Amino acid sequence: MHFKNHDLVDRVDLPGIRIEPIPVRDPRGQAVDGLHATRITLDNQAQLNSYTTEMVKGVILGMRAAANDRACVAVVFTGAGTRAFCTGGNTKEYAEYYAGRPEEYRQYMRLFNDMVTAILHCDKPVICRVNGMRIAGGQEIGMACDFSVAQDLANFGQAGPKHGSAPDGGSTDFLPLFVGMERAMESCTLCEPWSAHKALRLGLLTRIVPALKVDGAYVANPMVITDRWTDEFGRIVHGEFKTGAERGAAKDMLARGTVDLALLDREVDALVTSLALTMPGCLAKTVESVRKHKLAHWDKNRETNRAWLGLNMMTEGRAGFRAFHEGGKECREPDFLLLRRQLAEGAVWGPELIEAALEKAHAAAR
Repeated sequence: MHFKNHDLVDRVDLPGIRIEPIPVRDPRGQAVDGLHATRITLDNQAQLNSYTTEMVKGVILGMRAAANDRACVAVVFTGAGTRAFCTGGNTKEYAEYYAGRPEEYRQYMRLFNDMVTAILHCDKPVICRVNGMRIAGGQEIGMACDFSVAQDLANFGQAGPKHGSAPDGGSTDFLPLFVGMERAMESCTLCEPWSAHKALRLGLLTRIVPALKVDGAYVANPMVITDRWTDEFGRIVHGEFKTGAERGAAKDMLARGTVDLALLDREVDALVTSLALTMPGCLAKTVESVRKHKLAHWDKNRETNRAWLGLNMMTEGRAGFRAFHEGGKECREPDFLLLRRQLAEGAVWGPELIEAALEKAHAAAR
């Protein structure tokens, strides 16, 4: 049969994005002829798979192509390597081009919003294969997916208020649906990372698997408390990061081990198989119906958020992203207290205030 072509472009070939078919396996583990999943990979390992403007375009086109692919069962959205799924927008690009250019950033945010919408509108279920840290905008595009399967060394969280932005690219819409209002408020404002074990416990993830191999055997993330649920005060500590001497011993174990994502791939393959063993139309309708809860919030807020985020690049965004990009490893943040004090004393946003706030980060880089 001759099919109509509904793709927007004939081929997606943009830097930092890889799109490839991967096998769909039957319950015995054999590849199924005539079917596949589509893997979309953020490939910018040198910058922790942060997405550039061109990569955002690639994700949009890749999701649209996978949606139209009649033989595609599901989309697997992931990052290259073992360190990061995605750490959000490319701070080099933000600091060097978008900072101070609100209208340019507003246009960029149109693309970003279209990327999130492309995930939420994809006609195939989308699995986030969390191969490493999922932070900031990476957390947002991950939550737009329908399932998240993670290796347990991955961390999850936001960065907005620490680096001159607000997590309005999806986290303020989606995170309360996953974990409730107070946990979402804590994550979005304080920007403290969660372990994969904690993220699973709070309902953010579908499944997790170990990735660290020590002496040839898989072990759970040694940096995280995984063997008890409460402390002496009745607080849940399962999934919290270790401290003190326990943390030091955990770092030693990490140094002795190697990261192997074979179990992650096996778990993703098993989920794709489970999805394939359903009626395609009924599956698509069910996915669409569950997604409506995310879309109700996303569609209501994304345009006003885009406008605010653009204007913010004249002030706190300009200072925050420059601090992250120009600061040293010891300090990637502006001097928050100096900034707050000067604003309270009547300072006006401009180059003088920004440079004063950046001095702490610049000193760390010297």
